[in-house]
Amino acid sequence: MTKKSTIQVEKVNTHIVNWLKTYAENAKVNGFVIGISGGVDSAVTSTLCAQTGLQVLCVEMPIHQPHSHVTRGREHIEQLKNRFPNVTSVEADLTYVFESFKKIVPENVDTHKLHLTQANTRARLRMTTLYYFAGIYGLLVAGTGNKVEDFGVGFYTKYGDGGVDLSPIADLLKSEVYSLGAYLEVPDSILKASPSDGLFGDERTDEDQLGASYDELEWAMNEDQAGKSANDFTGREKVIFEIYKRLNTTNKHKMNAIPVCLI
Repeated sequence: MTKKSTIQVEKVNTHIVNWLKTYAENAKVNGFVIGISGGVDSAVTSTLCAQTGLQVLCVEMPIHQPHSHVTRGREHIEQLKNRFPNVTSVEADLTYVFESFKKIVPENVDTHKLHLTQANTRARLRMTTLYYFAGIYGLLVAGTGNKVEDFGVGFYTKYGDGGVDLSPIADLLKSEVYSLGAYLEVPDSILKASPSDGLFGDERTDEDQLGASYDELEWAMNEDQAGKSANDFTGREKVIFEIYKRLNTTNKHKMNAIPVCLI
């Protein structure tokens, strides 16, 4: 079930860079701000933005981050700054802000709901921070979500990492992001790392949370578009398809436009 990327990386790279530059120029902004997580999505997005020649600000926003995430993020930022003179970086350590916030809200609630809510709160603190820098420097917040996350299973935080101005890689499957990342010479430490949103302060991976790998979810997303149902499969394929459909249904409120009561 391993997904093989078939995109023409050079053409895709050129297309996205031109799209970014044209959008920014039409919006009359100075460039882009991107949150760097140490993952492949933010690494690819920031490299694409850097190629526009416009101002690019990479922001580290640790909140009890695992050391491996911090190390990978910093390796990427240093590499990017060495390659592109238009790239700068800043660190905004939000750990104290997060801990201060926790002191003024209830914590004696259901443990699972508490941990998930706190994870989403981290993402929303980061979104607020990115827009702070965007406002100061006249930048657009570049989203880092891929197609599986943004339109398949809704694996992002509403008004957190989902709160962006534009989404350069949201039409690329995760396997395609990896192919583009290799073409863009993203550090191997990032390309080889297990995907993780880093919102829980530990080493849990995206697959740990989702119950399926991105290759598996890409397969299910494709089968769903072909009109298949869980009853068309058996074994692991049926389990994966059911996981995909459950997440796709549960997270529709993120992926669909906000409902408006028309009068």
